[in-house]
Amino acid sequence: MISVKELTLVADTDIPWVDLGGGIRRKVMSYNDEIMLVKVAFEAGGVGAMHSHPHLQISYITEGGSFEVTIGEETKILNDGDVYFAPANVMHGVVCLKAGVLIDVFSPMRADFI
Repeated sequence: MISVKELTLVADTDIPWVDLGGGIRRKVMSYNDEIMLVKVAFEAGGVGAMHSHPHLQISYITEGGSFEVTIGEETKILNDGDVYFAPANVMHGVVCLKAGVLIDVFSPMRADFI
């Protein structure tokens, strides 16, 4: 795996996908200790299981995707161009209704992704 720590100019084609199984793939695009950007591709039916973490997370839906997003007690269907914010330590997860990509930004970075 190539080191993407503090990469300043990142070509998507230079970063390989990591298959997470269940119709989900991930690319860590760049990061430092304070922030990280990750692309997560979902096939329809892929599930990002409910979980929480101490990081702030904001996610942008792209590439035509549609997701049922749950944050805490609230659930809503979000589509291409929409955004969700998951506060630190709040349970959240997604179900992919139509294949798409999430652009996830975490602060601080997710050491467990490296």
